[in-house]
Amino acid sequence: MSHTLRARPVPPPPDTDVPDNLQHATLRLNFPPSYVIVGVYRLFTDKSLYKPAWDKCKHGVQRGAVLGFIWTCMTYDVQKRVVRVLLNHPSSLFYPQRMARLSKTASELSEETFLGIKLPFNMTTYVTAILIGTQITAILTFFLSRNIRIARRRAWDQTVASRGKGPDFWQPYVEEWQVPPVVEQDLRSHVVSKFGLWIIGVVVKKAVIIPLSLYPFVGTVAVAALKCMETAQYLHQPYFKAKKMTPYEIAIFTEERKWDYRMFGFTAALLEGLPIVGLVFTVSNRIGAAMWAHDLEKRQHHLTSLRVSQGGSTSIQGTEKM
Repeated sequence: MSHTLRARPVPPPPDTDVPDNLQHATLRLNFPPSYVIVGVYRLFTDKSLYKPAWDKCKHGVQRGAVLGFIWTCMTYDVQKRVVRVLLNHPSSLFYPQRMARLSKTASELSEETFLGIKLPFNMTTYVTAILIGTQITAILTFFLSRNIRIARRRAWDQTVASRGKGPDFWQPYVEEWQVPPVVEQDLRSHVVSKFGLWIIGVVVKKAVIIPLSLYPFVGTVAVAALKCMETAQYLHQPYFKAKKMTPYEIAIFTEERKWDYRMFGFTAALLEGLPIVGLVFTVSNRIGAAMWAHDLEKRQHHLTSLRVSQGGSTSIQGTEKM
């Protein structure tokens, strides 16, 4: 009987009595998207962060920018004509019918509206710009693929070092909830579940995202919403590795903070989804994720000291017995 009954998850009490050194961190932790802003701010203002990243990527950016400019000059008119044909012939397989009403007069700026809002550009120009921007992003990514990965990894390490922390700062995982949620521990079920989610993701992206991407802003928002959890977990992989967390501990940790991860991941994916400049945000998001991990770890240290002083357990197993 005890195997069929599961205790209801009990989160930790509200942060009402935290030490002075955690006051600002607690405010940020209560609104995880703020770390995306922190990452952008630090990347653009901290020379120890933006200079190494730029030095590593500048040659790839220069080569990609030149090729992208040439590609735009050679193909812009052709792509714009193709887009105009598609917008004026809504029989295309990937053409959303609602767009027909938006682009019926695609050559007239003054009559273009989206959801009742007059647009400063026509739909043909918008869709063409998105296509060109996506293609230039792909060109830049080709030239930057290796170096930008190195820049992201270094951005994390340099952010942690800038806080004056070394490898010994990351302590073993401490369970914060009084009764943690139950997650699937069976590896086979986990793999099947992940594979099923991957299949669903592919279908959704092909059937929904491609048509939605023709709408102003909607496509970017939809993609960010679908990628939010995946993006946030990916950005925190160095944190899980530094704490030497097991897959079960990672599953518990992310389940307890699933809405925090979704909010942070949505904001991060939204910026990364922007054409061209999104590549910059892939670096700043790594900085923001490191800052978030730093504050999470400070709270873990605080809880460890509290548990030790009270004679309690810091492990998942010990917490479940409480």
